[in-house]
Amino acid sequence: MASQIELIKFVKISRNATTPTKGSPRSAGYDLYASRNTIIHPGTNAIVPTDLKISVPHGTYGRIASRSSLSVQDVNVQAGVIDEDYRGPVGIVLLNSNVCSFEIKKGDKIAQLICEKIAYPALLEVSALDITQRGEKGFGSTGKRKNITSKSPTK
Repeated sequence: MASQIELIKFVKISRNATTPTKGSPRSAGYDLYASRNTIIHPGTNAIVPTDLKISVPHGTYGRIASRSSLSVQDVNVQAGVIDEDYRGPVGIVLLNSNVCSFEIKKGDKIAQLICEKIAYPALLEVSALDITQRGEKGFGSTGKRKNITSKSPTK
């Protein structure tokens, strides 16, 4: 039985759109590019257009993820799901948590698209959930984070 190649299909809706690329053959994500110049002021977010329409393979969704090169500058993706049945333009919601404005130029890499498998479970309302060892223990209940302090080098 021959395996079928899964495809991400895309349409460029303007001349400003850039074909998604991979940094290496085994990169998890495809780099997505800005189609317009944008400035994101400190503490604000902006939708940066890609001028692409994207169709992900059946049984997957497209997760829009931050690029590490932007994250170290405090610019991160704030929303990011391309549903299997969505066919509209893809815009990237970026938040600038830095104290300085962040300039994006047309053609800059702004996010990455990762295809992830998805299930479509039905909903069932029940009167109670099963009991587990963890139970209702929430934030921080599985281990405490150690505070790390920096020390000045000794002379």
